[in-house]
Amino acid sequence: MITEKQASQTIAEILSSHKKEEKNLIPLLQEVQTKLGYLPRKAMQEIAGFLGMPVVEVWGVATFYNQFRFVPLGKYHIMVCMGTACHLAGGKLILEALERELDIKVGETTEDGNFSLERVACIGCCMLAPVVVVKDKIYPRMTPFKMEEALIPYKQEAQGEPKEGKSKSKS
Repeated sequence: MITEKQASQTIAEILSSHKKEEKNLIPLLQEVQTKLGYLPRKAMQEIAGFLGMPVVEVWGVATFYNQFRFVPLGKYHIMVCMGTACHLAGGKLILEALERELDIKVGETTEDGNFSLERVACIGCCMLAPVVVVKDKIYPRMTPFKMEEALIPYKQEAQGEPKEGKSKSKS
């Protein structure tokens, strides 16, 4: 995890590579999110100061676009496809099951920082609907029960336990 000092240094480097023009607001927000993984409040305050804009205006732009997030992603970022095919095949049920299982809502990260949940418009695997992606791994034809099973290795790894099928040590 990045420290506050490292984040401040990263933000300063980003700001120094741009001109102080309002037209640079969205590129600055995008670059900060790319480097830090999200938009911390401090970053938006520093961008506002750099551009000579009110912080509320920067916040308004950032919250208008759904590409920006304001909390760090979890170690295991989960994306649930809600495109037409996935929605019709039960995507909403999977999303609800994940919210219950992880005790978070869409756009949130678990308190331990291990899991974050995102609803996406389309993953591009319509023939495999409904689809869920966990940390770059695609899970096709999911059901709420299969989703709970798929989370087991990630939960074990997060707790420091070996993944299924791997032994801790050989004697």
